[in-house]
Amino acid sequence: MSGEIEAGTRGEGQGTRDAGQGMGDKKAGEVRSYQDLRVWQEAMTLVETTYALTRALPASEKFGLVSQMSRAAVSVPANIAEGHGSRHRGVYLNHLSISRGSLTELETYLILTVRLGLLQQGQVDKAQGECQSVGRLLGALIRALRTPAPRP
Repeated sequence: MSGEIEAGTRGEGQGTRDAGQGMGDKKAGEVRSYQDLRVWQEAMTLVETTYALTRALPASEKFGLVSQMSRAAVSVPANIAEGHGSRHRGVYLNHLSISRGSLTELETYLILTVRLGLLQQGQVDKAQGECQSVGRLLGALIRALRTPAPRP
């Protein structure tokens, strides 16, 4: 993927974004908003995928797995955004940790839908792949934020 590294990521891959995605007059690597973060963008795609999957679940799961899956999926990008909005690194890291917890919760629900016979494995493969991708990006962002910036 041709991309540029977002500010504050120290090149660990989590901050790359395609050059042609609405960068306008932004300087290469500049993050003006949480929406510029690739991890947030991919987490939003995961929400869309999850909502599409929940439509395939039986109506009897509306207040069960449908509700839980939707809530967990939405929590991932929401906590990335909320943490990014904080001016404190520790608060940001805490929200990223919550986001990662919600991601693993969603992965568990995806496994359950197959084990309970509500969905076929082929139906959840895309969402599981997206979970893995978002998880890698979250992990890289967390590592980058935990690494002290080099002193000039």
